[in-house]
Formats: sequence, C-alpha cells, structure tokens
Amino acid sequence: MRALTLIFSSLLLFITSGCATNAGHSADQEKPEYLTYVKAGDKVPVTQFIDTQGNTIDLSKSSNNKLLILFATWCHDSQRTMKHLTASDLYLSPNVDIIGVGREEDKQTLDKFAKEYELNFALVADSDRSIYNQFANIGIPRLILLDANNEVVKTLVGETENVITEVIW
Repeated sequence: MRALTLIFSSLLLFITSGCATNAGHSADQEKPEYLTYVKAGDKVPVTQFIDTQGNTIDLSKSSNNKLLILFATWCHDSQRTMKHLTASDLYLSPNVDIIGVGREEDKQTLDKFAKEYELNFALVADSDRSIYNQFANIGIPRLILLDANNEVVKTLVGETENVITEVIW
C-alpha cells in the first residue's frame, strides 16, 4: 500500500509540474531558471521558417503584427493555450500573422495536432530545438509578440490559465 501511495504521489507531482521540462533534467535536480533570450525592442532572431506544408514563411514580407507560439503538442499548457487562442478574436484577425513552432515535434505530429485543434495558421517543426533555443531555455508555451517591423513587443510564458488575454500590442 505504501508503494502505491508513493507511485501515486510521484505521478501527481509530475502531472502538476507544468510543461517546463528540459531534456536531461531530473526531478532530483534543482528546477532551472526560466530564461528568455529576447526582450522588448529586440529584432526577432529568426525571420524565415519552413512550415509543415513546405511553404517558406518570411516575416519581412508581412506588414502585420506577428504572434509566434513556441509549444509542444503533449503539453497541457500548450493545449489549453491553443484552445483559448482558437476561441479568441485574435485567431481570425486579418492584422495578425500567427505561427506555431512545435518544439521537438515532427511534421506528422504537428499535422495531426492542427487537424485535432482545427488550427488555421502555419506550424513549423523544430525537431532539434534550433529555433526554440534562440528564444528561451525552458518553458512552454512561449508567446512572442512582434510588431510589423519584426521587433519584439512582449514575451509571455503561457503557464497561466488564459495567457491569450495578455496578448496586446
């Protein structure tokens, strides 16, 4: 019975710890500090992406504001954020380009996720974290708001109940 209680307690701790996991990080180690490598006023470090459909996305060719969402399909905070996004006015705004970057995700998983969540914006597979690592060390979802000139306006970590309400340019 004691072993069952220990297993249940460990599982509960794992489930409630959020989506801040980092490769190679064990529960015995101290939780690493959330670092964001871009701040308001910085130029975005990545301006071109290839989406899961093979299309090139060049941020410099759009005069809209942009919302980059760095997420993972398995993360409950990312899933909640996508649900809140698709229910918001922002989702259908013609003045905002939304790009989802799937951290450590592949094309097939992202395509399945897009269908399940009925996403109408481009998704980019970042299987090796080469994109994500230019923005932060841990923590998803990460929302990076860019203005029309591709300067960072605001960065948010979406581990709160409805981070989409904080997306204001």
